[in-house]
Amino acid sequence: MGENEDGMHPFYINMPYNSPSTLVDYSPFSDSFEQMPPYMSYPPPSNPNDLRQEVPPTSTLPTFQEFEQNLRSTSRMTAESCLDADEMVFDINEDLEGTTVVEDDEVRVEAPRSGMEFDSMKDLTAYYKQYAKQEGFGVRIQRTRKDDEGRPVYVTVGCARGGKYNPTNNNISKPRPTTRTDCKVRVNATLSKNDKWVLTTVENVHNHITVSPKKTRFLRSHKHLDEYSQRILDLNDRADIRMNKNFYSLVVDAGGFENLQFQEKDCRNFIDKARHLRLGKGGGEALNQYFRRMRDRNDGFVSSMDLDDEGRLRNVFWADARSRAAYEYFGDVVTFDTTYLTNRYGMPFAPFVGVNHHGQSILLGAGLLSNEDTETFMWLFRMWLDCMNGRAPKAMITDQDRAMKSAIAIVFPETCHRYCLWHIMRKLPEKLGSHAQFNAGLKTDLQTALYDSHTSGEFEESWGQVISKYDLHGNKWLQSLYEERSFWVPAYLKSVFWAGMSTTQRSESMNAFFDGYVHSGTILKEFVDQFDNALRKKVEVETMADFNSSNQTSPCVSHLNIEKQFQRLYTNTKFKEVQREVLGLMCCNCELVST
Repeated sequence: MGENEDGMHPFYINMPYNSPSTLVDYSPFSDSFEQMPPYMSYPPPSNPNDLRQEVPPTSTLPTFQEFEQNLRSTSRMTAESCLDADEMVFDINEDLEGTTVVEDDEVRVEAPRSGMEFDSMKDLTAYYKQYAKQEGFGVRIQRTRKDDEGRPVYVTVGCARGGKYNPTNNNISKPRPTTRTDCKVRVNATLSKNDKWVLTTVENVHNHITVSPKKTRFLRSHKHLDEYSQRILDLNDRADIRMNKNFYSLVVDAGGFENLQFQEKDCRNFIDKARHLRLGKGGGEALNQYFRRMRDRNDGFVSSMDLDDEGRLRNVFWADARSRAAYEYFGDVVTFDTTYLTNRYGMPFAPFVGVNHHGQSILLGAGLLSNEDTETFMWLFRMWLDCMNGRAPKAMITDQDRAMKSAIAIVFPETCHRYCLWHIMRKLPEKLGSHAQFNAGLKTDLQTALYDSHTSGEFEESWGQVISKYDLHGNKWLQSLYEERSFWVPAYLKSVFWAGMSTTQRSESMNAFFDGYVHSGTILKEFVDQFDNALRKKVEVETMADFNSSNQTSPCVSHLNIEKQFQRLYTNTKFKEVQREVLGLMCCNCELVST
């Protein structure tokens, strides 16, 4: 019998209980788990309802017209950003947050001099930013002073490369690059009695080389992501267009990289902050009502929501009483998959799936996610872990995803993590199908190395032979798989109990359960109700399996006493798996190989 990978396990036992035919309810948005019972009977008494672009070198300095042309795309600095010294510490390698742009006047501004007056601090900083851009350096607020009433009365605006480098990295062998040169270029200004800002001290000589006006777009103080570009980025992101293509659409629209006042990194930062759970019309209210209805019906329902800085719903998690009770019995192995409903229907559904004593997929909790990065996965995993009273699964199966891998290592450090083998093998035609010998031996040899290796040493030897035989040393996909072989090769994972889920589409079959309930036009408001209906059907199927196991007996196929023991203890479905192994044993021929 396959005792290591798919061997029998205590939770396959035909447990004597009466499975209900309805579902347990869910509660409202709530981050509190204080009322969760430490243990719940399964099934519960009631049922649930639910590039930076380099500028080509030139042999001459930019012309006057080029200077003017590059002064056309900046806007005015806000007073708030002027008052916040921390936000105004600009650096080429820093993010876009906290910066604004100077409005162009189509003319070069004169150099600062003592005695110049400005109506406001905003006008002063806007002027100096425009001057800095035409001269090729970045700026920052270096110092401010306020009076007793909190009103600014003194300010120093200077070159962004001012100040000394103070390393914070203790690794002296890998010092971080810095832009600081202790440049003294700056202007000091004070608020006069007639409420005018007057320049008192001016330093205009740099101790470093300034950049050409064409390259000032790389300086943080001169970057600006305008509202039009923000709308394009957000719309493309909603359409699941990747960031590199999303950003390049702006490059094409602007007529080249040199006409943009931001970089791809700035766009990524904007999207990361702008992303939220896009629920569709009526989706948020439907979800809230659904959770409220579940709370009223069942105290065992748990839900939680994650909001962004603007109070918009970003991620949602919930688990009903039946899921939590089932986890007590069937929580040894859990699969987590975010691909099925997302890829097919645009529904960012992320279920935690287990397998019960009938070999059926069971829901152990679910989430709706706005993003698939490490931080988001960590939030969801922690909510789920708290819901399950801090008990992590012994083993977990996911798709091959770097962000997911990192989150699991942090939240579930003791859990054995495995990539879904079916997902990996499904990629073979895509990754290696163009190879001349893919169907003439390569595919078969890879499968042989994978499935017929009983030890890690055997696999590594067979894998190396395949790589050499078909000259695949330069294939990066195979290289990455080999580096992570301990996450997916059966020879490395055979000592862990996987409940028969390692080579099957367990989470896909759970998601497939929603086929017929969800289609390409389904919005979240409809999904909430259909989710409830789907779970009701799932409970009915399990109830029928419970009845059949208690009311019917599968005859033994041999006279072995061990088969009779399994017949008495296991459910019909799992007993049939035992019988397949018994039949295989009966067909074996035994030979004496040594005495």
